[in-house]
Amino acid sequence: MHLSDNTPLPGDGLTQDEIQQAPKVVLHDHLDGGLRPATVVDLAREAGYDRLPATDPQKLGAWFRDAADSGSLERYLETFAHTCAVLRTGEALHRVAAEAVEDLAADGVVYAEIRYAPEQVLGGGLAPRQVVEAVNDGFREGERRAAAAGRAIRVGTLLTAMRHADRSREIAELALAYRDAGVVGFDIAGAEVGNPPERHADAFDHLRSDGAHITIHAGEAVGLDSIRQAVQRCGAHRLGHGVRIADDITVAADGRVTLGRLASYVRDHRIALEVCPTSNLQTGAASSYAGHPIELLRRLRFRVCVNTDNRLVSGTTMTREFQHLVDTFGYGLDEMEWFTVNAMKSAFLPFDERTALIQQVVRPGYAQLRTHRLGRVPAARVPAAA
Repeated sequence: MHLSDNTPLPGDGLTQDEIQQAPKVVLHDHLDGGLRPATVVDLAREAGYDRLPATDPQKLGAWFRDAADSGSLERYLETFAHTCAVLRTGEALHRVAAEAVEDLAADGVVYAEIRYAPEQVLGGGLAPRQVVEAVNDGFREGERRAAAAGRAIRVGTLLTAMRHADRSREIAELALAYRDAGVVGFDIAGAEVGNPPERHADAFDHLRSDGAHITIHAGEAVGLDSIRQAVQRCGAHRLGHGVRIADDITVAADGRVTLGRLASYVRDHRIALEVCPTSNLQTGAASSYAGHPIELLRRLRFRVCVNTDNRLVSGTTMTREFQHLVDTFGYGLDEMEWFTVNAMKSAFLPFDERTALIQQVVRPGYAQLRTHRLGRVPAARVPAAA
C-alpha cells in the first residue's frame, strides 16, 4: 500500500479562538495530573503538606512543567508525588474533580473520560469506595457548574490500577461495582519498564468475563511487546499513548507502506490510540511535534485521537494540543473533526449515546465554525456590487 494522498492543505489558518470553540473530546486525562496550581497550594496548606517546591501558584505551575521536560517517563511520574499528597480527603477529591470538569468545559471539551488511581490517594482514612464516590460526586457538580455557564459537558470515570503494585484485581472489582454509577472503564498506569500488562492478567480476565471496557497504558516507554500483551493477552479496547505502534510500520522511499502483523491487528480492529503529543515529547516517546507519528497514523487511518494526558504537569490543554498540530502539520477543521469523531466513536459509552453526541453536538459544532469562517472573508476579496 501507499500513503493516502490526504495531506492537509496549507494556510487554513485556524485561530486559537476557533480551536478553543471547536467541540473536543478527551479520552486520556489524569485527574491527579490536571489540578489548578492554586488549588494545589490551597490543599497543601489545609493538609499541612510542606514539601511543595513552590507556594506561589505561577511558580509552582512552571516547576511542574520544567520537571516534566526530562525525556524520561520515570522522572515525569515523580511529579505526581505532590498532587497525590494533597488528595487525601473527600473534600479535596470533590473539589479537584469539579474544577477539572469546569476547566475542560471552558476549553471546549464536550465529552471527557477522566482517570485516576484510587490507591494513590489513600492514607487519609478514606476507603477506596469513598474515594470513588467523592470523585464521582465532584464530576457531577462540575457538570452542573459547566451547564450553568453555558458549556455542556459529560464526564465518565476510568479507574486506574498502578502496574507496579498488586491491587489491580481489587480496583477491577471496584470498577465493576460502580460501572452503573459513573465509572466507564479500567486502566493500568505507571512505569512500563519491568511491569508488563500480562502481570495483571487476572484482573483483565475478570473484567473481560464481565464485559467491561479496558484501556491500557502501553507503547509509550516500551515498544511492541507491551502493545501486543495489552491488546492480544489483556483485551484492551484502547491504548493509552500506543505511539510505539509506529515501530511496526515501514515506509519506503517511494512511499510504499508495509504494516507488520501487530500494526495491522490494531488498525483492523479499530483499537483506539490515545495519543498525547506534548506528554509524548516530555517522556521521550517522540522526538518533536514534527517527528511525532500522529500524522503517519492519521494518513494510514488508524483510530487515533488527541489527548492532554496531564494538563498541569504538561502545561497543556486540548486547545494547545491541537494548536501544536495545526502549526506543525497544517491541520484545519476537517482534521480536528476527524480526530474528535474518532475519539467519540471510541468512548466507553453505549453506541446510541456515542452516535447522538456525534450527530447532535460534534458535527453541528464544526459545521457552525465553517459557516462562521465563510462569513469572515476579507472585504478586498468580496466582489463589488453590480
